[in-house]
Amino acid sequence: MNEDRDRQFSLEALRNGDRDEFARLVDTFSGAIYRLGIKMLGNQQDAEDVLQNTFLKALQYMHTLEGRSSLSTWLYRIATNEALMLIRRHHPETDLGTDEGDEGTRPENLVDWCCLPEEELLSEEGRSLLDRAIQSLPEKLRIVFLLRDIEGFSIESTAQILSISETAVKTRLLRARLRLREDLSNYYGERVRTRRQIPDAR
Repeated sequence: MNEDRDRQFSLEALRNGDRDEFARLVDTFSGAIYRLGIKMLGNQQDAEDVLQNTFLKALQYMHTLEGRSSLSTWLYRIATNEALMLIRRHHPETDLGTDEGDEGTRPENLVDWCCLPEEELLSEEGRSLLDRAIQSLPEKLRIVFLLRDIEGFSIESTAQILSISETAVKTRLLRARLRLREDLSNYYGERVRTRRQIPDAR
């Protein structure tokens, strides 16, 4: 998905300051970067600041883009750094560092909700619950989950965006998925139990 968007643009034109090409870049990526800011920061004003600063810095440093990483990876790296700076400013105690000594606990309350119909899994209430569960993740797990599972970046690209190892991406992604599954188990578990109690009408 991101690779398809990247192919729409001429790096040479962008590096040479083509205003029309840069305007197309803003139109293409601004919505996704704003949504990422909202999901990372949970605040509309902060997300708007991330969006604005991302493209200001992209414009400032576009001439340095060498194409070693994809255009979308480069933009998301800028956006993520902007968001992380705001997180550190608002919450200096936040741990965004290494995973050493942070094994966490394996969730115990997991429910298999594979038997629930798709419309129930994708209901407005279910999506709202998922959004709240994502917001409750520790920041370093949340950003990996958002980049990999929501924005669709590969493990390699996610590692490049965050300047961490691919192993760290995989570790944090696993922890994020497990925590989300535990958070959602109470909600969907009740629905699984309810459906099991309803007699088959056939």
